[in-house]
Amino acid sequence: MSRLRIVTLNIHKGLSQFNRRMVLHDLREGLRALAPDVVFLQEVQGLNQRFALRFAVCPPGSQHEFLAGDDWQHVYGCNAVYDHGHHGNAILSRFPFLSFENTDVSDHRFERRGLLHSVVSIPGWGRNLHLVCVHLSLHERGRSRQIEAISGRLEELASRDLPIIVAGDFNDWRHRATAILERRLGMTEVSVAHHGRALATYPSVLPFLRLDRIYVRGFRVSAAKVHRGKPWSMLSDHLAVSADIERS
Repeated sequence: MSRLRIVTLNIHKGLSQFNRRMVLHDLREGLRALAPDVVFLQEVQGLNQRFALRFAVCPPGSQHEFLAGDDWQHVYGCNAVYDHGHHGNAILSRFPFLSFENTDVSDHRFERRGLLHSVVSIPGWGRNLHLVCVHLSLHERGRSRQIEAISGRLEELASRDLPIIVAGDFNDWRHRATAILERRLGMTEVSVAHHGRALATYPSVLPFLRLDRIYVRGFRVSAAKVHRGKPWSMLSDHLAVSADIERS
């Protein structure tokens, strides 16, 4: 197997853009229709005891387990904990996970952020694939430190020429992360590679900020798309990004 389809989406805790509806059932169908091999998810509720009281259609258990169903395996990194639950990042994969670790990269206690790093084994590949799911700070100083943390964690892997995918909500409207990840890790952003520019993903109804990204190392990008319009504009305040990539 040499080709993979990748998707990233900030799922807004399973709620529609203005928090009016629980949209997890529609989101699961949307993901199945895209048929990705790997999915990077941000703002995932591992537990929310209030949702079951507020929404009759709220599925039991964690959101990442519900979205994964029987289609994908899953790992979850808990970032923020509160009285009625917790949320964080998750990765879904058609391939078995060999390991995963969630590292706290929070810049301050009022904005909890994590770096979820997993390793998967793909049949026929001589090297394991490293997957990193991120949701970076709203503040530029925090983002800069978090991008440094990503680079520091992955530099040794990049020096060994291992395949790496980093994806998520970068909150990086000035697009400064791309130059750093290109220079330090030799990574390519899929929209830039395929379209010559990053594509807007936020807000989902009328996107103009380029926040959601997929960076790859060791792959050619054969397709990249932001999924605009219905149903995706109704499923979160962010839009999903997908990419088809091939081992280079």
